[in-house]
Amino acid sequence: MALNFDPEKVWYSNSVLSVMLLPLSWLFRMIVILRRAYYRLGRRVHSTSSAFVIVVGNITVGGTGKTPFVIWLASQCRRRGLKTGIITRGYKGTHTTPVAEVGANSRVEAVGDEALLLARKTACPVVVGADRSQALALLEQSIQPDVVLSDDGLQHYAMGRDFEIAVIDGEREFGNGRCLPAGPLREPPSRLQSCDLVVRNGPGDPHAPCFEVEPEELLALNLREGRKPLQEFSGRTVHAVAGVGNPGRFFQMLKRAGVDIIEHAFPDHHAYVKADLEFGDDAPILMTEKDAVKCETFLDSDIWYLPIIVQVNAALEQRISTLIEGIPIAKTTA
Repeated sequence: MALNFDPEKVWYSNSVLSVMLLPLSWLFRMIVILRRAYYRLGRRVHSTSSAFVIVVGNITVGGTGKTPFVIWLASQCRRRGLKTGIITRGYKGTHTTPVAEVGANSRVEAVGDEALLLARKTACPVVVGADRSQALALLEQSIQPDVVLSDDGLQHYAMGRDFEIAVIDGEREFGNGRCLPAGPLREPPSRLQSCDLVVRNGPGDPHAPCFEVEPEELLALNLREGRKPLQEFSGRTVHAVAGVGNPGRFFQMLKRAGVDIIEHAFPDHHAYVKADLEFGDDAPILMTEKDAVKCETFLDSDIWYLPIIVQVNAALEQRISTLIEGIPIAKTTA
């Protein structure tokens, strides 16, 4: 008999299925610990870089807000005059080479939604590849960066790094506290102790580094109708579309603005077809910016996407300023 595996129900509760999966979870946890120890003992060759490498990742599966945070971090690096590049996996991209450069006009099918969004929002050179070390090497050949930001890759130990930032979901945190497949954890929470900086996505202790994601104005997918404030949809019924790691965060953002939503949650990195957005009525459709890069050929007049912006607290701003200003001179391009 097939098991109905709903991660939200299994990973964020003490469900019966989660308990049944505990032996596999223990095995996974042991493999993770042994693998990390293997790298730390120097049994594997780590890639090195002349750039200062900052890894931004998480220890849970699903959206914690690391990509919006990387976009903000890239802007801080560039504002201080650092030549900044980004590497990322390019999940579900179909590029045929091990690594590939990403531009604002790259095909989303080839490079993946997050990579294309990073390239467009940051105007930084972006390279995708499952092997972060190869992606890093290509980026160095291309631009000789001062700073390289790795979107995800906390568990990619073969790639050397100078600084690790872990982003945690301030709402869901670590779920039931179990490792895969019984819970959402890629690594046990003790892994955070070895990170240089742990950042909370959501309100918390004002003295601890944290940020919140705030909505900007909605933009029309067809570009013809310009932009509208989110409040203009307050009290209206809309179809809310989200194919992201944590669609609930997007839905709650719309609800807080007073929008009456019909929820349509798709799998993370979902490849949309036009039929996915045909709901049989004339209600507007609101989606995330990550979804919009995959729906640009759907030129219906009433589809809107919501850009977001990261707002950091004083503690996080100070930590990042200190980090950037303290990058060793030997690591920067002369």
